[in-house]
Amino acid sequence: MAAIRRLVGQSIRVGLLPPVLFTCCRGITTKLFVGGLSFYTTEDGLSEAFSQCGQVIEAKIVMDRVSDKSKGFGFITFASEDEAQKAITEMNGKALNGRVIFVDIAKPKTSYGGMPIARGPPEPTSRGPPEPTSGS
Repeated sequence: MAAIRRLVGQSIRVGLLPPVLFTCCRGITTKLFVGGLSFYTTEDGLSEAFSQCGQVIEAKIVMDRVSDKSKGFGFITFASEDEAQKAITEMNGKALNGRVIFVDIAKPKTSYGGMPIARGPPEPTSRGPPEPTSGS
C-alpha cells in the first residue's frame, strides 16, 4: 500500500482505488515465464506440474502462428505472490518432459506495433573513395 501511496503522491484510502489497479500490480509479480519447455508439453501438463506450488490461475504455452507448434516457452499465473515465489524456487532447473526448464518472473509485455518500420536505404556516407596521396 505504501508503494501505491508513493506513486499517487498523497495519502489515500483503499476504498478509493479502483480494483483494476491492484489486479494490474499483482499480475506482474504472480505471472511467471517458463523457458526450455519440451515441444510436447501441453498447457494442461504445465498447469499440473506447477499446481504443486499453489493455485494456478492460467497456464499458457506460446505457439508459432504458422506451424501451430510450441515455441518452447510459456507463462504461468498464480493466485498469490508467495505461490509464484515458491514455484520459482522449486521448479527452476527441474526437468519437465525430459527438458530442464527455467522459471523467472515474467517481464511486462512491450508492444512494437506489429510490423517492423521500414526506414529506407541507408544514408550515404560523406566519405568517398580514398584519395591517392601525392608524393614520390
